Amino acid sequence: MRMPRIYTDSPLHEGDTADLDEQAAQHVGRVLRMAPGQELRLFNGDGNDYPATIISASKKNVAVQVGSPEANTTESPLEIVLGQTLSKGDRMDYAVQKAVEVGVTRIIPLTTERCEVKLKGDREDKRIRHWQSVAISAAEQCGRARVPEIGPVMAVNQWLEHTADCDLRLVLHHRTERSLAAIDKPARIALMIGPEGGLSAAEISAAEAAGFLPVALGPRVLRTETAPVAAIALCQWLWGDIGS
Repeated sequence: MRMPRIYTDSPLHEGDTADLDEQAAQHVGRVLRMAPGQELRLFNGDGNDYPATIISASKKNVAVQVGSPEANTTESPLEIVLGQTLSKGDRMDYAVQKAVEVGVTRIIPLTTERCEVKLKGDREDKRIRHWQSVAISAAEQCGRARVPEIGPVMAVNQWLEHTADCDLRLVLHHRTERSLAAIDKPARIALMIGPEGGLSAAEISAAEAAGFLPVALGPRVLRTETAPVAAIALCQWLWGDIGS
């Protein structure tokens, strides 16, 4: 059986007895039903994995003995900030989960002209917490050293300003002939994905005026939840750690 890998936002130090935070404890004690003496691996985003042994466990509280840190080298040298337009149902969950698996650095949910999802107030906070939980689960499963942050929902104009420090900014647009292979190697990428109906002409023009390059991933039109996965995987192949 594969040893469970659990994210915690608590500090971890070799030799310490640590109480897992609420979400991690519930997953270990209630979902996995692990018992004292069983082993797991912890990570908290500091770049290491920590083998640990459970000392006590209930459905809400879990204490562990922390072992020696082991360097985790699964993070790509390529930073990718994804601007993903909000979508209905489980499509957003899929986009978040798979983007984490292929190495995204940060995800910003976007509202665009043709976006059919409207989030405000408590509902927005609840969805962001949910997507952060999806990102945590994906990072645990795929062995990542860090959990990508799900940022606040932004409008297109906010997103364009937010990504000004990226040295390459891309907007997926199937009506262009520019391909990723024709672009020089960047260090930090901003990737903008539209809704099911696509970005409007005005939004594409605004992105281009802000320095975004329109790129196509081939002759076929991809769904909004498929496009970021394909684009990030190609970026990692060209400039990150998949093709190395």
